[in-house]
Amino acid sequence: MLSLSNITQSAREVVDQSVSFIRNQAFGFDRSVVHKKGFNDLVSFVDRESERMLVDGLGKLIPGCGFIAEEDTAAGHGERYRWIVDPLDGTTNFVHGVPCYAVSVALVDGDDIVMGIVHEVNQDECFWSHQGVGAFVNDKPIAVSKCDSMSESLVATGFPYTDFSRMDAYMGIFHHCMRNTHGIRRPGSASVDLAWLAAGRFDVFYEYGLHAWDVAAGAFIVQQAGGKVTDFKGGNDYIFGKEIVASNGKLHDVFSAVVSKHMN
Repeated sequence: MLSLSNITQSAREVVDQSVSFIRNQAFGFDRSVVHKKGFNDLVSFVDRESERMLVDGLGKLIPGCGFIAEEDTAAGHGERYRWIVDPLDGTTNFVHGVPCYAVSVALVDGDDIVMGIVHEVNQDECFWSHQGVGAFVNDKPIAVSKCDSMSESLVATGFPYTDFSRMDAYMGIFHHCMRNTHGIRRPGSASVDLAWLAAGRFDVFYEYGLHAWDVAAGAFIVQQAGGKVTDFKGGNDYIFGKEIVASNGKLHDVFSAVVSKHMN
């Protein structure tokens, strides 16, 4: 039987190595080496090398494990234990020298996420949790905010950048938030948005068009920090369903009603 405590500590060490690599590559990064996987979907050798390091390191922790990884450097989705890996969440920020990007790693046991790590590179903050221990940044406990009024809340989101099919509906939520909250922020890394929500810095987060590697670790950390995560319909299809609402729990019903009104 796996010791989640030991696996988490070892996984953090693997992530630290990848973070150090990304940090070193950020100085003097040459944007001309960036490739496009699709419209506004960027990838660099930094993404690929970071993922190779993560797959190699994490694979040794659980022999025979599978991976769901953004750059597809490893296969195997049917195993009991699977790592969901984003080697550089916030590639566009990284490419442009904007300081908000992270490494995101989640561990799945069967159908359940049991561990999550989001390490924001620039502030060197490692948000992490495993089943049953709460949530932490570095080694300090964190919890979601106690805000119970949308008028006092700070909302995080991500702007649509490849899928514009729901733009008008998305903007309806945006307009509502501008008029009824302390404001909206778009840091540019969904995993960091969720980690900061878990730490009480944001009160609500929503976005569509995301992938499992963008949200798996962060969503788990939010839940372990006392928050709530659903899809736009209030269900549980937020890892693979490409739509997510996360909150401190106190604001979830009222904000989900706003999302449902516009997006469903």
